[in-house]
Amino acid sequence: MRFDLEIIASWIEPGSRVLDLGCGEGDLLVYLKEKKQVTGTGIELSEEKVVTCIDKGLSVLQGDINKEVEDYADHSFDFVILSQTLQQVYEPATLIKELLRIGNKVVVSFPNFSHWRCRLQLLFYGMAPKTKQLPYQWYNTPNIRVMTLGDFRRFAQKKGFHILKEVAINTQNKDKQGKIIHFFPNLRATYGIMLIGNRNNEKNIN
Repeated sequence: MRFDLEIIASWIEPGSRVLDLGCGEGDLLVYLKEKKQVTGTGIELSEEKVVTCIDKGLSVLQGDINKEVEDYADHSFDFVILSQTLQQVYEPATLIKELLRIGNKVVVSFPNFSHWRCRLQLLFYGMAPKTKQLPYQWYNTPNIRVMTLGDFRRFAQKKGFHILKEVAINTQNKDKQGKIIHFFPNLRATYGIMLIGNRNNEKNIN
């Protein structure tokens, strides 16, 4: 399992109701079901990956996460997980508002565009950065947004939700291994992982 998913799994309380958005082939859901006895559901756009999840005995829907989450009632889940997908969302504020409606807590992770490798590529080559975490060219990338740890903090403050926990990580070996970054995370981390909730127990973000 990817190192970032190991961090996320450590935050999930045993026996929780979990929704994993963009769950891929279901590695995290399998781990959470086996190790923490969660009641897990996933949503995945790729039909091939959905079939893989079902073969593993998982409950996974095939569809667009932006639309599918609208069908869930308020507080349907203890945790909603949006892992390495936010940068591909057209309306992130709208989606996070929905996630905080259906889930008590939301885990969000994303590639950190202010990592030093990205900065050096822009500085010396003047071209859109390409790294192991952002492996696409500007013209074929599924990522429609780039963000940094600092960007997300400002976004949270502006939209009125609260960052309950934050971890910055640096990964290697195809993200299978990594370490937590404590010093200068906005410069040195390849990914940010945030646990968020409604500020002051409010039901909505503005």
